[in-house]
Amino acid sequence: MADDAAPAPTRVLVLSASLRADSLNTRLASLVARIVRDTGATVELARLGEFPMPLYDTDTEVAEGLPEGTLALRDRLAACDAFVIASPEYNASLPGGLKNAIDWVSRVGPQPFKDKHALLVSASPSLVGGNRGLWALRIPLEHLGTRVYPDMFSLARAHEGFTDDGDLTDTGLQERLTDAVTSFLRLVEADTRYVCLQRRWYEFLGDCTDAPVTRRAQD
Repeated sequence: MADDAAPAPTRVLVLSASLRADSLNTRLASLVARIVRDTGATVELARLGEFPMPLYDTDTEVAEGLPEGTLALRDRLAACDAFVIASPEYNASLPGGLKNAIDWVSRVGPQPFKDKHALLVSASPSLVGGNRGLWALRIPLEHLGTRVYPDMFSLARAHEGFTDDGDLTDTGLQERLTDAVTSFLRLVEADTRYVCLQRRWYEFLGDCTDAPVTRRAQD
């Protein structure tokens, strides 16, 4: 008998990469999480501060093992089909805390970033909206095998960009963000349910997609 059970909802982790309590990127992450939830997907909203980690140091790893924050973030990533990062821009690049978290998590096997789909968004008071930081963020994620969605969303003048209800004051930008999130989720659903994308990423020469992945962040 054919299995007529409905497929499980797509699982999405939305992570604010800011540590500041009243962060514009946390507000953007909350909005993205609401849009994801409205599509019927399952969403988990988290902040980077929930995963404390020291500065990456091989000596610390050898002596003490992987920090609890690293393992907790690994577990969240492993449990999702896709993730969204709302990241601030620091000096035209990604925040050091986020890069540190990526470096720590890259040491876990199997590699939790590999073959995950990711959407990158940012909010900034600047006129470029944190877009330069997102381009920098793509580099380590794509190196680790993440399928980073081509379209990114950056909210400029973000200190003026939110209504009291958490929506965007610019209805055109609200529509654009909604379209980006829903299009991203359609791709994720197609790939996770129908495996429409062939696995072509390789960690190093001679590696194949079903081989153990070399751990990263080596010094």
